[in-house]
Amino acid sequence: MFKKILIANRGEIAMRLIRTCKEMGIKTVAVYSTADQESLHVRFADEAVCIGPPPSSESYLKMANIMAAAEICNADAIHPGYGFLSENAKFSKICKEHGIKFIGASAEMIEKMGDKATAKATMKAAGVPTIPGSEGILESFDQAKKVAKKTGYPVMLKATAGGGGKGMRAVWKEADLLKAWESARQEASASFGNDGMYMEKLIEEPRHIEIQIVGDSKGKACHLSERDCSVQRRHQKLTEETPSPFMTPELREEMGAAAVKAAEYIKYEGAGTVEFLVDTHRNFYFMEMNTRIQVEHPITEQVINFDLIREQILVAAGVAISGENYLPSMHSIECRINAEDPYNDFRPSPGKISTLHFPGGHGVRLDTHVYGGYIIPPHYDSMIAKLITTAQTREEAINKMRRALDEFVIEGIKTTIPFHRKLMDHPDYISGNYTTKFMENFSMEDQ
Repeated sequence: MFKKILIANRGEIAMRLIRTCKEMGIKTVAVYSTADQESLHVRFADEAVCIGPPPSSESYLKMANIMAAAEICNADAIHPGYGFLSENAKFSKICKEHGIKFIGASAEMIEKMGDKATAKATMKAAGVPTIPGSEGILESFDQAKKVAKKTGYPVMLKATAGGGGKGMRAVWKEADLLKAWESARQEASASFGNDGMYMEKLIEEPRHIEIQIVGDSKGKACHLSERDCSVQRRHQKLTEETPSPFMTPELREEMGAAAVKAAEYIKYEGAGTVEFLVDTHRNFYFMEMNTRIQVEHPITEQVINFDLIREQILVAAGVAISGENYLPSMHSIECRINAEDPYNDFRPSPGKISTLHFPGGHGVRLDTHVYGGYIIPPHYDSMIAKLITTAQTREEAINKMRRALDEFVIEGIKTTIPFHRKLMDHPDYISGNYTTKFMENFSMEDQ
């Protein structure tokens, strides 16, 4: 087992990792930018190393500084959390070259699944259902035109190196294809330094359902059931739940088997998710694979009583998994609490927290790194907490979330708490009748 793990991240995920490491008797090293000097992960780790100024490009993304910190502290493993360097093949490779275990996917795995066009081709070969569209990257606009005609409109143009909705364009008719092609490539080039595009059939009224998987170094994988992540704004998840209200036992079995097949086909090692789009007829299609722990992993932990971070560490240390699939025995919902103003187009709201009161009680979990007096820096993602409620039924979990949100007091900044409170009263959410288009018709002003 590892003696010391460097945590190459910040915020709530850094705190989450430290807690499990402490329980396992593993020493931790926190790295931080000068903007995060007062952050809780710096205080709670056994050691802490400053790795640069506030911009993430000069700190949390600076591989040389992180590797230097690991070597100075004699860390024998690095956990990247999510975001930042968690799916960076070069960083995974550097760790391996320096004899430090990267608690995540190998460079080869990240490269294979990180490029969406390659990932789709790989999944097709594995026999996992994929969305009809182009075979790999489109070489020209003329080819895009032919593929669109063959696939049938509407279609979706996607950047192969994309993420967060950048480089994506829905096209409903041929007359709009050229404009979409040019603007998507331009955005992809500016965001990722790669203007490669591929095309897929646009799935109307889709649900975004992901399957949590874990694979070990022996080539065996299992799934830990699904999470419904369909409530999104600009392709960013706002809330997640498990089990999905749209799921049937038959569909869960089919999707779980497909996710395990995908993981074992590529001999995936570690925790990851296989993401699917599911249409109104419950046909499911592979969308992408995330080769890291997800923001929303706590809801899975709650319904199957399982520490996913602990499992990640054990797998990285060479421990074999049982191979048993897990099914949810309860219902859990997560609300991402962001420092944003939901009444003002979710504008970021950094600043000092003047008053803070956390909710509590049975079935309430809060993952956070903030405290009264904490100053939220403007340099990073605006998520400041994850509020999770768990109960025997979905109705009880929603009622519990309403109560917990009412108890949650944060003053000094704007947060998304009012949005989530409104969401919990929305008839379509309550009935489970929502898709990825839900936010298009949602308004904070509606009564």
